Amino acid sequence: MNVHQPRQRLVTLADVAREAGVGESTVSRVLRRHGSFSKGTQDRVAEAVARLGYVPNRLAGSLAGSSTSAGSQLVGIVIPSLTNIVFPDLLRGITAVLDRAGFQSVIGVSDYDPEREEALLGALLSWRPAGLIVTGLEHTPGAVARLRGSGVRVAEMIDTDGPGIDIVVGFSNREVGRASARHLLGRGYRRIGYVGHDLDRDLRAGKRLAGFESALRAGGYPLAASEIQACPSSAAAGRAALARLLARAPDLDAVYFSNDDMALGGYFHCLADGLPVPGRLALFGYNGLDITAAMPQPLSTVRTPRLRIGEVAAERLGAGGPAETVDLGFELIEGATA
Repeated sequence: MNVHQPRQRLVTLADVAREAGVGESTVSRVLRRHGSFSKGTQDRVAEAVARLGYVPNRLAGSLAGSSTSAGSQLVGIVIPSLTNIVFPDLLRGITAVLDRAGFQSVIGVSDYDPEREEALLGALLSWRPAGLIVTGLEHTPGAVARLRGSGVRVAEMIDTDGPGIDIVVGFSNREVGRASARHLLGRGYRRIGYVGHDLDRDLRAGKRLAGFESALRAGGYPLAASEIQACPSSAAAGRAALARLLARAPDLDAVYFSNDDMALGGYFHCLADGLPVPGRLALFGYNGLDITAAMPQPLSTVRTPRLRIGEVAAERLGAGGPAETVDLGFELIEGATA
């Protein structure tokens, strides 16, 4: 069950001053790097800012005297990639809802880098957005402090395996992995391998693999071999990784891929090497991409409701109400490759 922590009120300059034991004007000078202050004072203010998750308000200077806040119409969105079709699908759902409600989307791309995500969140929060939409549940301590101290609603997408900050919309990646393993075992496959991309950066792929392996062990057939590329997912990476995996473990009868991009590359390897699919080797992916449904043999995979996840995240962001988790589930596609 997902556990939510209560959202905090907006952390203010006065809070930082109280925490650092100095006046608000001193905090302002330190943050603006203007005027005189000691190194000790600078350090105390920096420590208070980090502990509280304070983000300076850039609108305070740029809109002084204005009766309206431009930030109230902004919604900040941070996604890990634009090259993977999953995230443009999420954005289509989000922006369709926000556009109808009169909000402007401001989008940042973290490239699966937690430190970059933290920096992007700081930049977005400095403009006092009406809300924030982020990807996944794992963030740096600094990012979590900023999100909790922002005073705005936060929606986290495409994962429900862990505690949320406020609104969580998605599905269980661990259960996706378990369902995939049960499908392959149910079809009679016993020597099952794994091909994946960088699990240190894509933590949700790591959760799917953990669920997959746990279901295989429960069925009495642990993972036989694996090949993990320390790079972003792509068809080229999947093709190369499957070739290396089969060179080490030629007796595999099925391979589970971290996503459909990697599985598509694996299918190309099988075509090039004359390996019958699924007669000689079964292939199973994740995401349910249109291109893999159009393969000569449609890929066996799991389809995720990406567009709907984006829509629901944006809808819940503006709906008010308590913190919640919305599990939209997933669909296993039998396809023709496993």
